[in-house]
Amino acid sequence: MAWIALIVAGLLEMTGVAMMARLHEKKNLSSALLLGASFTGSFFFLSLAMETLPMGLAYAIWTGIGAAGGAVLGMVFYKESTAPLRLFFLGLIIASVIGLKLVSP
Repeated sequence: MAWIALIVAGLLEMTGVAMMARLHEKKNLSSALLLGASFTGSFFFLSLAMETLPMGLAYAIWTGIGAAGGAVLGMVFYKESTAPLRLFFLGLIIASVIGLKLVSP
């Protein structure tokens, strides 16, 4: 259950980052509310995951999901660079998150 909560927290973190970009483009109440709800939900699910998982592990994976997911969202929806070196380092983040999961309880 803790791992599911951690994944949900990471996905909500990605949503929050996307809502920041949306709020930058369209300054409206719905974007601001979605931004607040996404980050609030993200912290809530992260706290649930940290009841079982070690803090360092949970935080590292949560950050990795958010960082990698935010970068992918930027490439897909905001036409950010997909340079090979950028994709390589994005792959390293993803591999690190998977590696942490594989070596953790």
